[in-house]
Amino acid sequence: MFTKILIANRGEIACRIIQTARAMGIATVAVYSDADKGARHVRLADEAIRIGPAASRESYLRGDTIINVAKKTGAEAIHPGYGFLSENEDFAKACQTAGIKFIGPSAEAINAMGLKDKAKEIMSAAGVPIVPGYLGAKQDAATLKTEAGKVGYPVLIKAVAGGGGKGMRLVEAEKEFDEALTACKREAMASFSNDHVMIEKYITKPRHVEVQVFGDSHGNGVYLHERDCSLQRRHQKVVEEAPAPGLPDKIRKALGEAAVKAVKTLKYENAGTIEFIMDSKTHEFFFMEMNTRLQVEHPVTEMITGLDLVEWQLRVASGEKLPLAQDEIPCDGHAFEVRLYAEDPANQFLPQTGTIATFLHPDSARIDSAVEEDDVVSIHYDPMIAKIIIHGMDRDEAIEEMQAALEDTVLTGIVTNQEFLANIFRQKDFIKGDVDTGFIARHEKDLLPDDYGMADEDDLRAAATLAVTPDLGGNDVWDNGDNWRLNGSFSKTLTFLNRGQKKNITIGAGATLKTLDRTIVEDGNDITIFRDGRVIRLHRYIPGADGAEQGEGRVIAPMPGKIIDVMVKKGATVTKDQPLLIMEAMKMQMTIRAAFAGTVDELPVTAGQQVADGALLISLAEAA
Repeated sequence: MFTKILIANRGEIACRIIQTARAMGIATVAVYSDADKGARHVRLADEAIRIGPAASRESYLRGDTIINVAKKTGAEAIHPGYGFLSENEDFAKACQTAGIKFIGPSAEAINAMGLKDKAKEIMSAAGVPIVPGYLGAKQDAATLKTEAGKVGYPVLIKAVAGGGGKGMRLVEAEKEFDEALTACKREAMASFSNDHVMIEKYITKPRHVEVQVFGDSHGNGVYLHERDCSLQRRHQKVVEEAPAPGLPDKIRKALGEAAVKAVKTLKYENAGTIEFIMDSKTHEFFFMEMNTRLQVEHPVTEMITGLDLVEWQLRVASGEKLPLAQDEIPCDGHAFEVRLYAEDPANQFLPQTGTIATFLHPDSARIDSAVEEDDVVSIHYDPMIAKIIIHGMDRDEAIEEMQAALEDTVLTGIVTNQEFLANIFRQKDFIKGDVDTGFIARHEKDLLPDDYGMADEDDLRAAATLAVTPDLGGNDVWDNGDNWRLNGSFSKTLTFLNRGQKKNITIGAGATLKTLDRTIVEDGNDITIFRDGRVIRLHRYIPGADGAEQGEGRVIAPMPGKIIDVMVKKGATVTKDQPLLIMEAMKMQMTIRAAFAGTVDELPVTAGQQVADGALLISLAEAA
């Protein structure tokens, strides 16, 4: 077994690897960028070495720098985690050349599965079912359009080097094909420097089911059951569960056996995931792709098997045989994982940045996280704050446990998707197990209702009472003259901002704080209320303070970014919800729309301009 390993990653996966390594008596070396100097993975590791500036391409993607750090610190192996260099064939080769063990599959296996079309050809030859489609080398628009017609609409155009939903378009009719192909190739070239695409038959109501596999250097291969990752938004997973709900045992076995065929064909070593697309009605399944690394959602597999997959990775990488044979791998109960993100679901899931003020979570849940109170979520990396993982004796109990965990999690200082996740676990079709990749889009009204994040009168009353409690302890009313009135009894009117709206509430001098089954956290003029999985954020509005006097027509940058397009000119008349400009931040484009009908009276930005956090983007004067 290794005595020291380097972790070529950051965030919660780096913390997760350190946890297992420490339990096994293995020393760890963390690497960090300037943005992560005080990060939790740096604090946890035995050693920590700076590798460059905040930008990933200058730090976490610098394989040469990371290998040099491994040599200098005496690390015998490098664990790549997921993302960054985890599926980089050249990095795996460079580790081998340097005499450092890459904790993952061989460079040859990474290469074989790296391009979707090549991977499908290999899987088809191995007898693994693949989706009907076109994988050919001819890439002219006419050929691709002809092949799409042969497959039959609807079809998916997919970048062969793609991932994370990039370079992918659904085409439902022939007339839409040309525009979709152009957009797909453009995005693929920008994201992967490769605009080669393939055509796939689109399954109308698909499920995303994947199988956790392991292989060793002794020719053994096993599967550790399947996970359902159908709940997605923009092709990004939101909720994962194991085992997949509602599958007959013969389908589960067929999935596992097909996945092991892939392992044996590739002579695959270490952890991997075989992803299948499944018809939700017939349970017919087809190979989609293989991820040659550990997955973000591996904890749900750990929960139902009771196994530590990182430990398995380390043992296999050090030359040991797989710890268990296929018939020895348990499957106990049901597990869920949700990804708690710093994002605003009510505002197009816009990524958020800021400092974690409060972070409390129930002991009943497993929390995989890289942040603690006072840590910063920055603009530089993925905005995932934590993974919340629970286990139950069956799916119903697991749903109840996750509902409770989401209701009992308290996180302030930054906007998150907590309420959105809680709404999923209350949705009746989800509870029944009726899941597919279109679930979130189909149930958007349930998951993002009109009152999402909105305070009711009891919320406002509780917040107001908390805000003025020091003033109600016998102080002279005339010492606090703003908004007080004398009309038989003392009372005070406060104004709060809640999701961009001003809301007034009047309370009497004899008011006492009643939480009404609410958890309330106060941080200066910010008050956050948690109730039944809902998260209500209020800011006490005081004219002349915190820029409140600037007016609701002023739009400021929520984080540093780049202006992609400006669609209006100064002095232009606009209508409510009209697109005004497009800004890109944290690898996401967001459209700024008019909050009301009016006139553009300030427009200090232009297309291509970099803007700072808090910079004025546009200001509207409301129509008379």
